[in-house]
Amino acid sequence: MKVGSLSAPDVRANPTPPLPLGGLRVLDFTHALSGPYCTMLLADLGADVIKVEPPGLGDHARLWGPPFLNGESSYFLSVNRNKRSISLDLKTEAGRAAATVLALASDVVVENFRPGTAARLKLDVQTLRGMRPELIYASISGFGQNRPTLAGYDQIAQGTSGLMSLTGSSDGPPTKVGVPVGDITAGMFAAHAILAALVERARTGVGRAIDVALNDSLLALLTYQAGRLFATGESPSRIGNSHATIAPYGTFEAADGYVNVAVGLDAQFQRFCEALDAPELATDSRFETNALRQAALQELIPEVQRRFRSRTRQEWLERLEAFGIPAGPIFDIEEAFASPLAADRAMRVDIDHPTAGVISQVGAPWKLDGASSPVRMPPPTLGQHTAEVLHDILGYDASQVAALMPPSKGDPR
Repeated sequence: MKVGSLSAPDVRANPTPPLPLGGLRVLDFTHALSGPYCTMLLADLGADVIKVEPPGLGDHARLWGPPFLNGESSYFLSVNRNKRSISLDLKTEAGRAAATVLALASDVVVENFRPGTAARLKLDVQTLRGMRPELIYASISGFGQNRPTLAGYDQIAQGTSGLMSLTGSSDGPPTKVGVPVGDITAGMFAAHAILAALVERARTGVGRAIDVALNDSLLALLTYQAGRLFATGESPSRIGNSHATIAPYGTFEAADGYVNVAVGLDAQFQRFCEALDAPELATDSRFETNALRQAALQELIPEVQRRFRSRTRQEWLERLEAFGIPAGPIFDIEEAFASPLAADRAMRVDIDHPTAGVISQVGAPWKLDGASSPVRMPPPTLGQHTAEVLHDILGYDASQVAALMPPSKGDPR
């Protein structure tokens, strides 16, 4: 069996400008969100990401909808661009053999199987790094590789991490964040660790085993809220859109909508009172310092809110800007992408997909030398690149490729 060069082929439609991870090959055994988000970040930076999917159904997320665009799940499309898809049945010896050689011909392997599954398939970190020590192998799970009995779903982890206890209004129930932040942060942290391991490997020649858990990732986001617990011994509670440390800091209702305001310094509070036409608040002894304002929040907020209803959202935004007070509108998702804040940064891009047609994607959140990372390839259809990858990287001939392809309808196999 012939194995191709460890340098990935250039699959970019436009090879210029070069991308930071160009020439790097990532074998992707992930599904749903956390793993695909991780590998999409690497793909956006130029890595050749080869997504391994089971025949027939593929990644679980291909079935998640509505909405579907000409049969393609918008959920799947959102996190799988710039990748190549191959279809392999890892329950068969031939499928596992092909996957093993592909892993050994890669720089990075990422998986988010249920803990223990990779070992049963002989595609685990010990097996593969035992054959190739320079391989970087990243595993993403809900609670770590030693907790296989806990289901690794985002909402479960939002609960076990304490995040839901902080989210929502004080008189409402624990509330999940509006996006699956556990999945997304785990994917981001995994990509972060992979990049660090690549830097280290360039120096030492040795890879790393990376273990990222959704629960750990959400605990890492608690930062100053965890600091409050550690300092006081008391768990912070839900306070809606207010801030546990800074006042006034939160959401206020104008005559025609809502405005976010962040008054972080005592000098800013003095200017804020000028903007409110409320000099009496600036000289009120209850509100002289941030600590006093936080203690007197129940008295301060109604005073501020009463004045906010006197002007429109746009009037307040202009007035607060003139006084140097951090403030901003509250958009829905459509408004957010239509705003110059997103449009000027190319945060919505349109691409052609072979079956879904023209689709929109969230742009890359970084700018390299002033430009966004390009969408080089649309999200792949299931198994779209199977023959290409097996031939180009493993040197399989047509008959070997055909033996691994799922049978078509009416095929007696």
